[in-house]
Order: sequence, then C-alpha cells, then structure tokens
Amino acid sequence: MPKYLCGADGWVAIETYGKAKEEWLSTFLDLPNGIPSHDTFGRIFSQLEPEILEYNFQEWIQVIAGKLGLKVVAIDGKSLNGSYDRESSLKSLVMVSAWSDRHKLVLGQVAVEQKSNEIKAIPLLLEQLDLKGAIITMDAMGTQTAIARQINSAGADYILTLKANHPTLAQDARNWWEKYSQEAEKTLVKTTECICEAGHHRIEKRCFISVPADQVFDSNRLKQWKGLQTLIVEQSSPKGYRFAYRQLWNKTTYSTRFFLSSLACDFTEFPNSIRSHWGVENQLHWCLDVIFSEDASRIRKDHAPQNMTLLKRLAFNLLRQDTSSGLHIFFY
Repeated sequence: MPKYLCGADGWVAIETYGKAKEEWLSTFLDLPNGIPSHDTFGRIFSQLEPEILEYNFQEWIQVIAGKLGLKVVAIDGKSLNGSYDRESSLKSLVMVSAWSDRHKLVLGQVAVEQKSNEIKAIPLLLEQLDLKGAIITMDAMGTQTAIARQINSAGADYILTLKANHPTLAQDARNWWEKYSQEAEKTLVKTTECICEAGHHRIEKRCFISVPADQVFDSNRLKQWKGLQTLIVEQSSPKGYRFAYRQLWNKTTYSTRFFLSSLACDFTEFPNSIRSHWGVENQLHWCLDVIFSEDASRIRKDHAPQNMTLLKRLAFNLLRQDTSSGLHIFFY
C-alpha cells in the first residue's frame, strides 16, 4: 500500500518502488529473496480473493467511523474505464462506494458483477455498514423501494433522487409542482433555504421547497416507500423569476430536481445534505482519477482490478487523515 502513497501504479512501478525502499521495508518484513518481481505481484493480486482485503478494510474503517460518527453517507458508482479487456469480452469494472462527506472517508466498496448493475450491488454495500442515525443519499439508480426499505430498517434516513426511472412517481411530483406554482400567487411560498454562490466564472442560486409526501402521492404509492415523509423540490419561483439557476460564461440554465426523503418536512439540512452528495464525485472520484490514475490503469486480470481499487482507497483514506503535512491541499 505505501507504493500508492508514493504514486506507483502498475506491476513494474510497484517492483521498482519496492527495490528502491528495500532496506526500509526489510525492517518490518521478512524478505529472504528480496523484492518479488512484477510478475509475482501480478499473479498474487490476480488470485487473491477480494473479500479478504475488504474484510480487513471494513474492520479498520469501522473503528475510525465509530469514533467519528456518521452524518451524510453518499452511495455512488464509478467505472474503472481502463479495466476492460476486449480479448476476454469483459466490460470495465464498476465499483460502488460509500462516502462520508463529513470526514472525507471511503467507508466501503462493492464490485458490480459483469452482467448486473448498481441496483444489485448497493444492498450488499449497505449490509457492510453500520448506518444507524446516518442520512443516505443516492442518485436515481439507487431510488428503489427495496433499498429505501433496507435503509429505513437499518435505523437510517434517506434522500433519493427522483427521475424518469420511476415515471409515474416523477409525473405525480411534476403535477403537484405545476399546480403549486399556479396557486403560489394566492399562497405563501415556503422554502427551506436559498443558496447563492459565485466562483469559477459562474453564479449558482438554488432554493429548496419541502412538502409532506402525503400531499403529493396517494396512499398506495406511500405504502411502497417505507418511511417516506417528504418530497423536496429544487426549482424556480412561480412568477418567472427563477430561484434555481446557473450562469456560466454569460449562459444561464435552469433546473428542476425532485427528491424523496424519509426525513420530516421541517428538516433544515436538506440543502446541505443534497449538496454534500456530490462530494463523492469531486472529492473522491476526481482524486482517484487525477492523483491515483485509476481510470488510466490497465490492470485488468481476474481479481487484480478490484484489489487494487481497495488499496487505492485505503491510501486515499490515510492521506485524508494526515494533517501533519501539506498533502491535503491536493484533495481540494
């Protein structure tokens, strides 16, 4: 794992690092035959069952997470674009990770089977985690009744993105919003919070409206989603004055997004919780590709890609926890 802390990637680079640090490594490792060759590293990590590494990773991270406490946990998938193998007709490996935005830590990961998708991998990942008291956020892929039930049963809450993969539910939300917008002239528009930010040549303003789910969906739909209490809308105001917009290089765009949540309608942290979900993209996935060259890696045989992704996330977690140097600046 120290090889990843020093930027090594690929079997030859790992062997080179080992030889350069052989004297130091021999102080705590028995190396009677010296550093293994790059071929040996490749064979070992290809044949090593990922569950062995993942178990030890979970044991370690649960100790840390237990001390720190969890708040928002984002679940999201990432494709390892360089892991495809055209000769063996293997697609790129997809890993689903759990990310603590508060502590900037990877809490766990599960590989998506070749002929499967994230929907089947997410429940396996949730089973690994102690979620009690946490808020779980997911994009539309994870917006499934079974997943909502699993989160609720684990003593956690959820904020799930609602999109066209649930057409009837999404249409109900849109119908309510259109009706609400038309009636807003006569009623008070109650927003949870408005956020306005400027930077990187862009201006963004978003406002969030939360409404009890039973005012939007009928009882039959509510029964399907265990614990569902609130529909959240990130949108514009009814008079043509836009609440939610993004201005970039003199181009203005508007957005409408819906979310399902088991949290009460008066919960004040909806905006921050929704926003923090994207930390998994720009603070984890981006770092893995830019700093650890994950997408560029052509390690692709047997279990090697999955094992290497776990070691990279372990190195990532260690660097995130290191406050003794300036290394942390590379993560922001």
